[in-house]
Amino acid sequence: MLTEPLTAAERRILKLLPTSTYQQIAATLFISRSTVKTHLRSLYQKLGASSRSEAIQRAVDLRLL
Repeated sequence: MLTEPLTAAERRILKLLPTSTYQQIAATLFISRSTVKTHLRSLYQKLGASSRSEAIQRAVDLRLL
């Protein structure tokens, strides 16, 4: 269970997280790398994750990926 719902931006970034670098995510979504990091910080918090791999696994467990 998530602590709160993911925003549309967080969902877009989460979808790209398993296969893309931060720079690739930024380029794909036409946003800055800094914006990607900001959304990821919030995403990790909502998923209760402290790393990229943990966030991906948690998202898979919650059927978000």
